Amino acid sequence: MAIEVKFPGGVKVDALIEPFVISTDQSVRGGGEGSAPAPFSLFLASIATCAGYYVKSFCDSRELFSERISLTMDTEYDPANKMIGKIIIKIIVPMDFPEKYDKAVINASNVCAVKRHLSEQIEFETLVVRD
Repeated sequence: MAIEVKFPGGVKVDALIEPFVISTDQSVRGGGEGSAPAPFSLFLASIATCAGYYVKSFCDSRELFSERISLTMDTEYDPANKMIGKIIIKIIVPMDFPEKYDKAVINASNVCAVKRHLSEQIEFETLVVRD
């Protein structure tokens, strides 16, 4: 997958993933206009929405009223590493959600490709290319 990055002004950075443009900005405190999510916020959102996709797919395949299900995701900061140390995803289901599916819906959320890539050893290569 090729992603092209453009700089539309200020500290804004856009990613072009044909046919979409994903815009990012920094907060006002961070020197931006706060006109779009920061790149790190999009990174976190990709984890939450990916988990949500798999939860929805699981529930839809069993006709378990996915429109009544939601997810929240919180983070806990690890001051020793100066990074997020824990991500907590809560799958919010209605009271009549069959308890027998609790573990299965958690397992479905863990299938998320974004999350799985975080636990794998990925090699990064960065190059400068003249055009």
